[in-house]
Amino acid sequence: MDIYLPVAEMAVSFEVIVGLGVAVGLLSSIFGVGGGFLCTPFLIFLGVPASFAVGTQAVQLISSSLSGVLGHWRKNSVDFKLGSVMLGGSLFGTVLGILIFKLLQYTGQIDVVINGLYVLFLGSIGGMMLYESFRAILKKKHKAESVRSRFWSRVTHGLPYPVTFPKSNLCISATVPIGLGVIGGLMVSVLGIGGGFLLVPAMIYILGMPSNLVIGTSMFQILITTTLSALLHIISNNTVDLLLALVLMVGSLIGGQIGVRLAKYVRGAPARLMLALILLSVCVMLWENLFIEPVEHFTTEVLE
Repeated sequence: MDIYLPVAEMAVSFEVIVGLGVAVGLLSSIFGVGGGFLCTPFLIFLGVPASFAVGTQAVQLISSSLSGVLGHWRKNSVDFKLGSVMLGGSLFGTVLGILIFKLLQYTGQIDVVINGLYVLFLGSIGGMMLYESFRAILKKKHKAESVRSRFWSRVTHGLPYPVTFPKSNLCISATVPIGLGVIGGLMVSVLGIGGGFLLVPAMIYILGMPSNLVIGTSMFQILITTTLSALLHIISNNTVDLLLALVLMVGSLIGGQIGVRLAKYVRGAPARLMLALILLSVCVMLWENLFIEPVEHFTTEVLE
């Protein structure tokens, strides 16, 4: 059954969009990431313009982030102080990203830039995760993590404005979480992804946060950031199709419940390996769509 999207002005398969939402919910529950890196590219593959895919996905992220934050809040696994400091950077990054988005729309380069950035991010992050997960499977995980911790400790040592975060048992420069927040805000507003697959490892290896607090804290700042991003996309760019977002939310809620039951079977290095392979697969599909010349440049279709 096809549904008509009034803002994007096109028809899409209802079953396919629900299935995509289910896949996003599964990824969110199993791997602790928002799933936007999968949802936005596949919306583009279905013919949804990249600008509408990004704006709509920001709305969909609100529901998944809200449920995640509430769950981690009940478990007392959210560092609200550190998340608030990150939020200062992410709000700035979101506003800056919206301005960049609008400029790219004006110049007509938004689709090419979004596709290119996805290829770059998914390829680099997926490659690093693949390497790290293989090392972990080969029993080198602890050595790799300790080396990274010492490296980032040297890099961040001596930076100004040190702040103590008692819940995470950290004393670090406020510029570091603010910088990570700026990156997260840019990713939400320009690419339509929460950035969990980047922020979560960065908060572990760069900030040195306890792993039990990372996902909840990340989702806390992503929730507020995506809310602002969605509002700005609606007001400034008119690139949010609420009907599409609603169908995706329904699918993600179903997938989230299934993922909660499957999460106990997929943990540690095998889970990261699976996520890395998914990232690289989507990267290859986008690369092919962006760089390989199609067999037919134009197609015609007879509407009945």
